[in-house]
Amino acid sequence: MTKNHDYTEAQLIGSYKTSGDLEILGMLYKPYMHLVYGVCLKYLKDREDSQDAVMQIFEKLIEQVKKHNIDHFKSWLYVLAKNHCLMALRSNKYKKSKQQLEINEETMESSLLLHHKDEGELEDDLTKLEKCIETLQNEQKRCVELFYLEKKPYVNIAEQTGYELKKVKSYIQNGKRNLKTCMEKQSD
Repeated sequence: MTKNHDYTEAQLIGSYKTSGDLEILGMLYKPYMHLVYGVCLKYLKDREDSQDAVMQIFEKLIEQVKKHNIDHFKSWLYVLAKNHCLMALRSNKYKKSKQQLEINEETMESSLLLHHKDEGELEDDLTKLEKCIETLQNEQKRCVELFYLEKKPYVNIAEQTGYELKKVKSYIQNGKRNLKTCMEKQSD
């Protein structure tokens, strides 16, 4: 088959199927490379990946053209390119989700190790905190417990205790400072 003569797609397909000549397949594929690239870019949304896919699709053609009866090469090639991209996306999604799962497992394992290692320290700190809360004046103790442990706002604490709003704020601020001082003394 001479290269400077115009052949129909059907003739090129037939000739390739009988000869297996990659130059003939190249003549068939070349006019549609821009179409294939466009399809790949649409799905893969990455220029380099799309360029790689154009070459991978040509490699697929080597076997696929021999296996199929192709009436309309352009539409058949479009479907082949689209399916190639969808499979690539599916494969990448699987790889990414698998990597994410491995990362999450590593993170959980390391945080569990930290958690178990720090468990004793946390228990000690809570014990110290309970002792320090007991050393506060009654007003400070009551306001600190309502604010930090029961998560009540200043207004509700004022209503519940009968203390003025300014006093509630002062008790909490002073109680917090006294707790910090007490905790530091316990650590020494």
